[in-house]
Amino acid sequence: MFRGRYQHTIDPKGRLSVPAKFRDVLAQLDGGLIVVPNDNALEVHPLEDWERLESRIGEQSQFDPEVRKLGRLYISRAKEVELDGAGRILLPPDSRQQAGLARDVTLVGPGRRYFEVWDRARFEEYERTNGDGLPSLFERLSQLGV
Repeated sequence: MFRGRYQHTIDPKGRLSVPAKFRDVLAQLDGGLIVVPNDNALEVHPLEDWERLESRIGEQSQFDPEVRKLGRLYISRAKEVELDGAGRILLPPDSRQQAGLARDVTLVGPGRRYFEVWDRARFEEYERTNGDGLPSLFERLSQLGV
């Protein structure tokens, strides 16, 4: 699982240094990485986990309009990248643009098997506008028996 927050910068060539804690998690897995923009950020998935997600989506009917839309708008944006010897990933220009990433970023480990790369100002605004909802989220966890 990826957890924690780290502030980094994307260099002029589009490379992003992955925090050591995240690299430790990745070292336990085989294969490359998948980057895919979502509505707010860029998700970074281990390839094995991404393939499992694609497989589960592939089990759904190809005629389901929502599944087709998901493929066109989300899955089609996915790109395979590699962690280089210096612990960096090269973020494709179109992926950076779709996620609104320029230079200053915050890497967010949400306690899942992927992490997110946010534009730093966008993440600060997200936290500012959503942070007061944390007590209700704790209540929701309680209702789920967590």
